[in-house]
Amino acid sequence: MSLAAGVSGLMGLLVGSFLNVVAHRLPRGESLSRPRSRCPACRTTIRARDNIPVVSWLALGGRCRACRRTIPLRYPLVEAVTALLCALVVVVRGADPEVVLGVVLVLLLVPITLIDLDHRIIPNRLTYPGAIVAVALVALLDREALPEHLLAGAAAGGFLLLAAIAYPAGMGMGDVKLAAVLGLFLGSAVAPAMFAALMLGTLAGAAVMTRRGVAVGRRTAIPFGPFLAAGGVVGLLAGDAIVRWYLATL
Repeated sequence: MSLAAGVSGLMGLLVGSFLNVVAHRLPRGESLSRPRSRCPACRTTIRARDNIPVVSWLALGGRCRACRRTIPLRYPLVEAVTALLCALVVVVRGADPEVVLGVVLVLLLVPITLIDLDHRIIPNRLTYPGAIVAVALVALLDREALPEHLLAGAAAGGFLLLAAIAYPAGMGMGDVKLAAVLGLFLGSAVAPAMFAALMLGTLAGAAVMTRRGVAVGRRTAIPFGPFLAAGGVVGLLAGDAIVRWYLATL
């Protein structure tokens, strides 16, 4: 278990570096492979030795070797969080083949969260492939569970679709598609995931209104994708246990 979690965390660390590139370039329509990573300030190409996730940022004191401008903390933070989440998935769900489904979901949610925070969009170029990969993995790893996951995807997406129809200013179709993708990955565990997302979103909205006033707070746009992503992590790490607990209380 420890070895599997370590390998998963290391993979998350390495892939997390690429996810920073995805979050920056995908919304701008840029290539994800060319040119190589560059300093965001002076545009100097970053050498391989200066592009080691987290380690290089620490070794350089968070500054570009060429221009000495500060490199945002966000980059190593994304790498570290991705590594931590990938390791946690293995620790919580076990080192079975099915754990691949959870790791892939984490790697999908990280760039979606960053892009929605930066641009208020959830790209179809992430949700559509995510949906296809989810169905393919469930069919490959646990075919008997496929109907449950398909139903969960339809239910989660349908629930937010109704919300988007009722209140189009507060919910976008990107959120609807992401909810459906969560259902395809999580199956029945999408129920606590959606509940957690709605609770987190409500608390964030209440905090904004408390700080800025009700009138201004209601007009403040808050991207819902990050809350869906956080709910997805809750569903991934604790959703099955929550569902079992709930059914046992009936």
